[in-house]
Amino acid sequence: MKNKLLPQLFIIYTRYLIGFAFVFASIKKIQGMRFTTESGAENPINTAWHFFETLYQSGIYWKFLGIGQLIAGILLMTQRYAKLGAVAFFAIITNVFVITISYDFRGTPIITGLMLLANILLLIWDWDTLKVLFNKEPNFPSQNRLESEPIWIYIGVSFLILTIISTLLNIKFLIIPMLICIIIISCFGLVLGIKKYKNKLYN
Repeated sequence: MKNKLLPQLFIIYTRYLIGFAFVFASIKKIQGMRFTTESGAENPINTAWHFFETLYQSGIYWKFLGIGQLIAGILLMTQRYAKLGAVAFFAIITNVFVITISYDFRGTPIITGLMLLANILLLIWDWDTLKVLFNKEPNFPSQNRLESEPIWIYIGVSFLILTIISTLLNIKFLIIPMLICIIIISCFGLVLGIKKYKNKLYN
């Protein structure tokens, strides 16, 4: 199954998707900004907004969380270092998921739960090599896999640059052009991936 086209493309774009989510969420933390425009200090101490305000007021820890998310997201989006990214991502997203079910986040646990499940899927996909962490003999994947192609690194870097620019500029009229660019790059990657897969089948 791991050598078939659709599963490989699904894994590659899942890495992009959840990696993008972490990079996007990390920028404001690293900048020392809140998620919202208003302070949560006046909310009851057992509410989600008060909890986030406490994290924000910690200063260094708030930025540390952002740096951790940024690193995990970037590693996933590179594809080449996605295995390390999946391990780092798992530690962070598990913590985030538990936080969202500990407070009244309404529908947020659904999103964080899906991200956690996607991350677990990535770990299962790379289990053949990750099992070395449990003192088991690893089985290295075939170099004919699509993810070994350098093009995915370039696409990941393109996504990363677009995400950082759109977040830093925070200009609403740029959102649609950025989304169009991401869609175009995604389609280009799909077409190229299918073409390379077919070439490997016939060579």
